[in-house]
Amino acid sequence: MGDELNKDFEVTEVHNKEQFEEEVVQHLNNPVTDIKAIEKEYLTSVKSVKKEGNKFYFSDGSASVEVRVVSDEMIRVRLAPHGTFLADFSYAVEQVDQKVTTFKLEDTTDAYLISTNTVTCKVSKADFLISFICNATGLVTSSDASPMHWEENAEFGGFYVYATKQCQSEENFFGLGDKSGNMNLRGRKFQNWNTDAYSYGWDQDPLYRTIPFYTGINQGEAYGIFFDNTFKSYFDFGMQDNTKTSFWSDGGELQYYYIHGPHMMDVVKRYQSLTGTHQLPPKWAIGYHQCRWSYYPESKVREIVDGFRSQNIPCDAIYLDIDYMDGYRCFTWNKKYFPDPKKMIKELADVGMKTVVMIDPGIKVDENYWVFKEGKDNNYFCRRSDDYFMEGHVWPGRCQFPDFTNPTVREWWGGLYKELVDMGVAGFWNDMNEPAVFGAGTFPNDVRHNYDGYRGSHRKAHNVYGMQMVRSTYEGLKKLQRNKRPFTITRAGYSGMQRYASVWTGDNVATWEHLKLANIQCQRMSISGVPFCGTDIGGFSGEPDGELFTRWIQLGVFSPFMRAHSAGDTREREPWSFGEPFTSINRKFIELRYKLMPYIYSVFWEHHRYGFPILRPLAMLEQENIGNHYRQDEFTFGDKILVCPVLEQGATSRRVYLPKGKWFNYWTLELLEGGSEYVVDTPLDTMPLFVRAGSVMPEYPVMQYVGEKHIDEVWLNVYYSDYEVNSFMYEDHGDTFAYEQDIYLEKKFNVKGDGNSFNIQQTIDGLFTPTYELYDFRIIALPFNVGKVYVDDKEVKDFVVNERGILRFKSNKNFSRISILKG
Repeated sequence: MGDELNKDFEVTEVHNKEQFEEEVVQHLNNPVTDIKAIEKEYLTSVKSVKKEGNKFYFSDGSASVEVRVVSDEMIRVRLAPHGTFLADFSYAVEQVDQKVTTFKLEDTTDAYLISTNTVTCKVSKADFLISFICNATGLVTSSDASPMHWEENAEFGGFYVYATKQCQSEENFFGLGDKSGNMNLRGRKFQNWNTDAYSYGWDQDPLYRTIPFYTGINQGEAYGIFFDNTFKSYFDFGMQDNTKTSFWSDGGELQYYYIHGPHMMDVVKRYQSLTGTHQLPPKWAIGYHQCRWSYYPESKVREIVDGFRSQNIPCDAIYLDIDYMDGYRCFTWNKKYFPDPKKMIKELADVGMKTVVMIDPGIKVDENYWVFKEGKDNNYFCRRSDDYFMEGHVWPGRCQFPDFTNPTVREWWGGLYKELVDMGVAGFWNDMNEPAVFGAGTFPNDVRHNYDGYRGSHRKAHNVYGMQMVRSTYEGLKKLQRNKRPFTITRAGYSGMQRYASVWTGDNVATWEHLKLANIQCQRMSISGVPFCGTDIGGFSGEPDGELFTRWIQLGVFSPFMRAHSAGDTREREPWSFGEPFTSINRKFIELRYKLMPYIYSVFWEHHRYGFPILRPLAMLEQENIGNHYRQDEFTFGDKILVCPVLEQGATSRRVYLPKGKWFNYWTLELLEGGSEYVVDTPLDTMPLFVRAGSVMPEYPVMQYVGEKHIDEVWLNVYYSDYEVNSFMYEDHGDTFAYEQDIYLEKKFNVKGDGNSFNIQQTIDGLFTPTYELYDFRIIALPFNVGKVYVDDKEVKDFVVNERGILRFKSNKNFSRISILKG
């Protein structure tokens, strides 16, 4: 039963007649299926093969399998049960372009071998089992445990489709995006069906998003499986049979990509090359954000903003939840609460506070409501199978819902943001788009969707509905804001959603367990291709105390999306709400976010341009160490900062594992050797942070919001290393698309010391001109007394070494080489 999570039973052999008859009766009583559904059909033996370009078609005389070479490291497999493939269309993968590669087909006695330079796909002739082999090591990284199989769906048509793989004894699995519970997926099963999961619990499933992509680590080598199927799908990682892992769906096509590593980082980057990376966000979007359901009326919004500025706590954005609308009608304002929203938004912007508002998909049925009237007149709303409109109750009452899988509807919806953009609203938050419907949970299965001309019921479109909603938002804003980068957030989505939006982990709870879960969820989303992720700091529901909120703020500094949010039936929780010492500690850590802004922004660029995940769990850093497959609370932000959050109430110390290499304690500058565990003190006003030796860490002065101050010079904190290390710093305008025309700077710093000298080299690529002229260097932990400092062969006379042994001097921003010599 390893791949039958969605059925009552599976029959391959009958060992107990009475039990079989009882199961058949139970199955017949299931209104969703009939007795036909228990009959599986399996691929048999390979009867023929033909080649068409980079595609190979295998047949057992009835069913067909397509094996497509995508690149040296990626191969796609598709199954057509009766020999006819569905249209090759995907919302996740916009276009499957073959990367230039060489490949060949070899016909052996017992198998067909399709080989690239890196990997070989083996199709066994006798039983149609498919396996993938690393050419360099000969390791079989992934192999079928049984042939691909299917069942006809008597009620809806089409097929249930299944793939079952062998699971090795020490094989572990990571990814699947929005899942609760432990980081390592081994021994668990999951369902993908986007769900409004209010106050979800540990191991609760499903949640808000569907990302059917995972990475396996088998004997030290990593590979990935991306099951590109939008129907309700399932994954079992050795739960029902610990020798098998399987994935299957309630419809659609059995289509998956095998993605070779051998490193976990390689797998994730190659997955991103298929589904896209996150667009570079406006820099203000990676500042601190404050939200609540809801801040209203206008006087309350101003009170909160004034609180941040008077308390000198940095903040870039304040959010307006659904209560800003007129009767929860999207694209309207409650004029009682907000009599002059344009004036308010401008005055907030004058003190550096951006305004972000919520937009839901449910459009109130109201003939006097212009959005409803336009949607109705143009037939933009979803209909059910008998041509009635899909109607359901959400916040405005009785609503109809746009079909965002229709490109015409997406264009219309994107244009609806014009008035809000003209008012100065800076960002948009798409919520309730699983889609959520009160009482029913979501749409019925018989709702019809355009699906970009490929047609389908809600069974097919459910998991992409939220993604296509925020896609229409993003694409509309990109037109309306002209050369400004849109900032959008979505609660629901599917693989590829990162091209259009950031995400948060939904309606969590103010508990220490949820703090631990928040940490794991953001890491998991990052290695699942959706890196711009955060949590509701402090918990959405429930009441955190000052300690929990402060520890959550500390974790939030190193969450790509940093936003506090809470429900309306809870006490307000701004960073100052708990009094001292919490206010000062929260201020200190939010200031740290802004000091590290140039590093954080550079990490976002590395993701966007090169596909690197922003958060990297220990399993990714040292996949060969199986012990790290179970370490889940530490991670690096980019590749230079190791974050070890405090996740236990009352903790005054915690045990940390440092990956191999040398690491500096960020606070004390103590140098520690990696590959070992240490016990580190964790008083409330600190959180263990470590910087990789050799790092060049850029730093800005503390600002109350991004762009508040003119930057005259950038601090460069350089941590000594006796081996070569590269660091990167990225700069651009911060909110435009000029970087697409090379109006940016990508700086590479290379450092190396040898005990008698320390050298720093800089190379610069791009056409952007920053406003500052100088670097203010702080060289940390030099192992010798400084004799001379040279910048491009010119001696620097006015350097100083402070009481902590930190060398300080300044240089021009365009230097090529700095040499520090022993005295």
